[in-house]
Formats: sequence, structure tokens, C-alpha cells
Amino acid sequence: MDDTVLYEVTESLATITLNRPAQLNALNVTAKEALLRALRAAAADSAVRAVLLTANGRAFCVGQDLAEHRDALAREERPGDAMETVARHYGPITLAIAAMPRPVVAAVQGAAAGAGLGLALAADLRLAAASAAFHTAFAGIGLTADSGLSWTLPRAVGAGRAAELLLDPRRVDAAEAERIGLVQRVVPDGELAAAARETALRLAAGPTLAYAALKRSLAFGASHPLAETLDEEARLQREAGASADHRAAVGAFLRKERPRFEGR
Repeated sequence: MDDTVLYEVTESLATITLNRPAQLNALNVTAKEALLRALRAAAADSAVRAVLLTANGRAFCVGQDLAEHRDALAREERPGDAMETVARHYGPITLAIAAMPRPVVAAVQGAAAGAGLGLALAADLRLAAASAAFHTAFAGIGLTADSGLSWTLPRAVGAGRAAELLLDPRRVDAAEAERIGLVQRVVPDGELAAAARETALRLAAGPTLAYAALKRSLAFGASHPLAETLDEEARLQREAGASADHRAAVGAFLRKERPRFEGR
């Protein structure tokens, strides 16, 4: 991986770290391409059972590197050329996080703005430091949403609140973010790294096949009617019920033992 994004696998946990602290982890092309490679590596590695998305420095990610974007605007041959990065980078990155066949935990410190907020919301679980702050940012620079925010934000906070945050952008502190559903848990600043890693490792020790099916079920149910969702649940449950993990877990529970999941 490029040093703008660090990638490490230990104890079945892939840790992906945004590493442009001097730029508040703003995403230039190099970082976006490195992040996508890291996400795809985690998805393809059978040894990876969970993913932790984190960042170095005082911010999680402030979104697009605007200095690079300014230069792209200056080079445009046709209006809109500079926005090709949305389809080329931000869309695939968001989908790689959301469709990851393992749980993804995001650890948010400092600012998560624009595409940085999109990255966090694409994760399954979000932990935030008490000093974290969230901002949609797009309308403030004359842009619409990208990085999946028009899909993930309403599902996190509701349609009305999402419209407010996108149309009239403002800073949302960690306490409000937890209250409205942007994050699931807020911890003291000094405890974020340990708490996020502990959460991710707990998931890595869990029923990863069931987690993958649960993620597919939630995504399906978000855009299909109840009757179709029930059919999809039945199909996915047949698959989960045929797994060795399920059979072993049933036996362990009946023996009053803690189940051990192997992801098969």
C-alpha cells in the first residue's frame, strides 16, 4: 500500500489507516487509490474476519483534497471533468466498505466531513471520540452529495434530518451525533483507539458468515418491500443454517459452552 494509507492484518483484523495527518487526511488521488486497494485486499483475504477503518492525526477525514481539486478544475477541458473522481473513486470506495463481506468498524476522531463522513457512514459500526465533529460540507462549496451520503445519511438519521444536514450544513458534535444516530458510541478521546480495536476484535471472533448474511439482508431490506425481504431472509437463513458454524454453535449452547466460530 502507499504510505497515504496503511494496511495491517493482525489477529484476523485488517486495520486500514488514513495517513495524511498534515492534510487532516484529505483525500487526494493517491490516497483514494490506496484506500480502494486496501479495502479490496481485506475483502479478498480469507484470513481477515473484520476491518477497522481509522486515521492518524487530529482528524478522521475532511473529504476531498481541495488543493488538488482546484488544480483539476483549472485543467478541465469540459465542465464537470474534475468530478469524474466521484464515479472513479468515491463510489467504488463507498461500495467496497458497505459491501465488505466482514464487519467494518470506523473509529472517528476530530473532523469527519464531506466524503470523510461518507466513509464513516458506509461502515457497519461507528465509534467516535468525544471531540469528534461531523459535517456534510457539500452545499457549502456548491456541490451535491457523494460517497453514498444520499443513501446512508437518511438511513442513519431519518429523511428529514438528512435533508436538514445536507441543505443547511452545520457542525454536529459527538454528543449530538450519538443522539441522532450518526454514531453508535462515543468514548473519551484517549480511549477511542482501544475501544474501536476491542469492538473490531470481538466481531472478528464472531460468526463471520452470519455477519456477511446479515449485511446482505439489511441492504436488501432497505430497498425492497416486506414480502420480498422475507423471501430473501429465508434464502439467506438456509445458507447460514447449512454452515458448520451454526451446527457447532447449537451444540455449544446446549452444552452451555461458549461457541467458537471458524467462518465456515
